[in-house]
Amino acid sequence: MVKRIDVTQKALEVIKTLKEKHGDLMFYQAGGCCEGTQPQCFEKGGFYVRTNDVMIGLVDGFEFWLDRDLFEYWKFSHFTLDVVDGFGPGGFSLETPSGKTFKIDYKLFSEDELKNLEPIKRME
Repeated sequence: MVKRIDVTQKALEVIKTLKEKHGDLMFYQAGGCCEGTQPQCFEKGGFYVRTNDVMIGLVDGFEFWLDRDLFEYWKFSHFTLDVVDGFGPGGFSLETPSGKTFKIDYKLFSEDELKNLEPIKRME
């Protein structure tokens, strides 16, 4: 099965620090508004996923959710979670106080990859 999301080593290092400080985590990427389409990291349960939002996979064992409309736009793309120095647009994400911000790099799946994608989970 082809994974829909991967994570860089730099992002894993930030996630490790956040996990030590906050415990279980979750990720959510909205389709716009305050944070644009920047991925956000919350304490598990710190963000309420909406009906039909999509969980595309796990990042270091933690769920990565997408806004339902954003998923429809990006469903043919592989996500790679990375982190860069700087502050995101709104600062709601847990990494913000450390001067970091998560970001996503995208690439389109090949025809062969599309035939063998890991299943998604929708919030009911």
